[in-house]
Amino acid sequence: MPAVPEGFAGTYRLQQARYPEAPPGWQPVHTVYVPADRFSARTVAEWGGQALALLKAHLAGPDEVAEVFGVPSGLAAVVHEMSVRKLSTEPVEDLRVDFEDGYGVRPGHVEDGHVRQAVEAVAAMHAAGALPRRWGPRVKSFADGDPERSVRTLHGFVTGVVERAGELPAGFTVTFPKVLMEAYLGQFAGVLEELEAELGVRLRFEMQVEAPQTLPFLRAELNESLGGRLAAAHFGVFDYTAALGLPPHEQRLDHPACDHARHVMQTAFAGTGVELSDGSLAASPASDRAADVHGLWRRHAELVRHSLRHGYYQGWDMHPSHLVSRFATVYAFHLARYDSYRERVLAWEEQRSAGGGVMDEPATIRTLAAALRRADAALP
Repeated sequence: MPAVPEGFAGTYRLQQARYPEAPPGWQPVHTVYVPADRFSARTVAEWGGQALALLKAHLAGPDEVAEVFGVPSGLAAVVHEMSVRKLSTEPVEDLRVDFEDGYGVRPGHVEDGHVRQAVEAVAAMHAAGALPRRWGPRVKSFADGDPERSVRTLHGFVTGVVERAGELPAGFTVTFPKVLMEAYLGQFAGVLEELEAELGVRLRFEMQVEAPQTLPFLRAELNESLGGRLAAAHFGVFDYTAALGLPPHEQRLDHPACDHARHVMQTAFAGTGVELSDGSLAASPASDRAADVHGLWRRHAELVRHSLRHGYYQGWDMHPSHLVSRFATVYAFHLARYDSYRERVLAWEEQRSAGGGVMDEPATIRTLAAALRRADAALP
């Protein structure tokens, strides 16, 4: 019998490290972006209150859920109840204090002041047990030509929180935008490494994919080169479509060009444990009239469903109204097939037919089981 190929053991160890094949755990269904100058310890409660008020005013019960979101009548009641409960208890799962596009360019002393203001707010939320499960800042891009500003904000934010809170609360991550050059990733990881040494904490970051120039250097081994610090890749629809020269009315998440970018991201990071997130809808209800609120919810729900169908289970929410359509759409998506998925997994485990002409493959069973775990983690 031929000998085991030389070098196999090392290759197999590399495979296990690069593609850990861990079952999906909890991942936030959204990231809420709030400009740093508008962020306070009351932000999460205020967003939840505004979203809940909109729901109560314009989504009175299951009939409205079915009509606005296209939810089957048999699911509408539970989706409505879950959405109300979620907005009442945990309206924001992931919070990003934005020092980049949503904040703009301010004089240095002004941004320093908003860093201190954000630190006080985070410390107060942590003390009150109100800090979201995932949180952190988005700093400015190195592509802007001023890395000192980005590093200064990050250092002031992280060291300030540790000093005020006595620790770096769980769930911290930092978002690094507009990665036009691969070298910026290594340079930013180096900044995090220095902070880690200073504070004795482990830091990870999210990169934003906002330009076609970024796609060529996305690959499975990228996280290894960054010391395992890359936690996620988030798609930025508006910068990306603008960079391609698409007309303004085609800057939308469901444009085929965006589908291509997201699929490249999936191909690069499949099996690596690097999370993926979709982008946002830059719109809010035109007025408080039911027709305008429902119109916004319908459009947002279309985009959320588009992301979910493409295997993107997280997206950005930019306005309190988005929380209603986000949660309602996510819950309906997971609940619609939950029972049928569970039955197929049970049939496989019990070595019996699932019925309906279904002939499941092992890979499909793994996908079904992963979908059930993902649903269990997302549903309130």
